[in-house]
Amino acid sequence: MEITKKVRDGDVRTVSRLIRNIEDRIPGAKDTIKHIFPHTGKAHVIGFTGSPGAGKSTLIDCLVAELRKRDKTVGVLLVDPTSPFTGGAILGDRIRMQRHALDPGVFVRSLATRGALGGLSKAVGDAIHVLDAMGKDFVIVETVGTGQQEVEIINHAHTVVVVLIPGMGDEIQAIKAGILEIADIFVINKADRDGAGKLYRELMYMLSMADEFPGGWKPPIIRAENMFAADSFGKSLHELTDTINAHYQNLVDKHLLGDRILRKAMLELNEALHNAILDPVLTELVETGDMRRMADMLLKKETDPYTLADEVAGKYLRE
Repeated sequence: MEITKKVRDGDVRTVSRLIRNIEDRIPGAKDTIKHIFPHTGKAHVIGFTGSPGAGKSTLIDCLVAELRKRDKTVGVLLVDPTSPFTGGAILGDRIRMQRHALDPGVFVRSLATRGALGGLSKAVGDAIHVLDAMGKDFVIVETVGTGQQEVEIINHAHTVVVVLIPGMGDEIQAIKAGILEIADIFVINKADRDGAGKLYRELMYMLSMADEFPGGWKPPIIRAENMFAADSFGKSLHELTDTINAHYQNLVDKHLLGDRILRKAMLELNEALHNAILDPVLTELVETGDMRRMADMLLKKETDPYTLADEVAGKYLRE
């Protein structure tokens, strides 16, 4: 397939167009993914999550520069809020990465959430496959930054970096709701601010409460100070890059990488089944007016959602 060849050859226009078609759910995009899929599985996928304003985009921008110094190619997917006017990404995060725009070893793309929860776009899984097939050594995914619900990244990334900053009120709030469980690496960004020591101690305390860590990997806490303090920030960035590589190697050595790949495969299969089975049923129900008819029955209390769902499932499963 010609598109697959162009993607594997690193054609930027083809890749950009394909990711756009994936977002827009153009039917032909699914067929292309089918051809691309056998050529995936080589990239190290890194997820960055954390609250808004934590400095994720700036940190990623500097990490990309560090990886390029090490002669690694990088793909970056930045999940931005959805524009209320166009339905597309607002592109705020891409503005911060202009210095990589002309680097052929870096590909940066924004994705819109389009109502998806968990801080990610529904298209992110396939977009990761595209950049993987493109030949990128690393694929970095940044979640939109909406708070405590951003745990879905664990289903896509091999290494999850949680970025926190001091001075955001009750620091424990930033650690709740699954963030502690999904983190492979913690970064206290802007660690020159007041409260950085307190946040570090609270993180250490939270980690001490864990019974065990898979593969013996206890998430390290890296402190990154003001990026304008070149020496100290550069050391933190070097440490972060080395730690990301060390975590991936730990997954390989402890035979845990397969577990993460399996988790992603199960998620993708679930989504594919949803698209292939449920979406056509819902579309037909809407087009025939049955959805509205059933909603009216619910409003009149003539039946209940579970009975209707059983009837619909029985009808379409028989067919």
